[in-house]
Amino acid sequence: MVFQKGLMGKKIAIAGKGGVGKTTTSGLIIRAIIDAGRGTVLALDADPNSNLNEVLGVEVEATIGKIREDFKINAPRMHGGIFKDQMVEMNVHQALVEGKGFDLLVMGRGEGPGCYCAANNLFKSYIDALQDNYDWVVMDNEAGMEHLSRRTTSDVDYLFIISDPSPRGILTASRIKDLAAEINICAGEISLIVGRVNGNLDPRLRESIIKKGLELLGTISIDENIYEMDLEGSSVFDLPHNTPALEQVNEMLKKSGVLD
Repeated sequence: MVFQKGLMGKKIAIAGKGGVGKTTTSGLIIRAIIDAGRGTVLALDADPNSNLNEVLGVEVEATIGKIREDFKINAPRMHGGIFKDQMVEMNVHQALVEGKGFDLLVMGRGEGPGCYCAANNLFKSYIDALQDNYDWVVMDNEAGMEHLSRRTTSDVDYLFIISDPSPRGILTASRIKDLAAEINICAGEISLIVGRVNGNLDPRLRESIIKKGLELLGTISIDENIYEMDLEGSSVFDLPHNTPALEQVNEMLKKSGVLD
């Protein structure tokens, strides 16, 4: 991993209810940015059901959740001139996984019983600082968005909400957009991406999207290559360049200004 201080990289957050393909979409976005040569990428897996590493084709040995658990137990016993912030910095660096043009940090599952306020504040401060070492930060979040607000950052340049092509999915997407406003997620651009589309998007869904005040960035078609990737346990970096889903993500990123 190569750190360059003061980059103030752009941040992309991906949200959506479970089962709509947001983690796969996160992986496609990361690959598209790397393929385009747009700089270094920090991938943050902020979903307690962590599997972004599988989509990216890397193994994870440590999560921030586990490190935070250990920190809460061991921090009171620290001695020998080691400060708490130094311990946090050292452990977070050890948790970084190096991939093909990206680093991955997995947040991990929620805390056990007891107060984690002090540990959370230390980790949040360091992760916020860590993000500035990258040109791009891509965050795969859990559906409710609280994880983003609580443990990483509340300022993002792009918030992409992923839905499936169903009325319930669109309704959930609109609720996530409303929730983002309620918990002060400051996003430069909030857009909807509808995945797993078979053919053209139903006009009734398009009408619902407009009525709910969602900005449709684009759609991702059902893709045999993605199905085979999941079945074979391969990664987005194994997909052919002409994979329809990857091409569609590229077009959406160009439209949004990520890949201008």
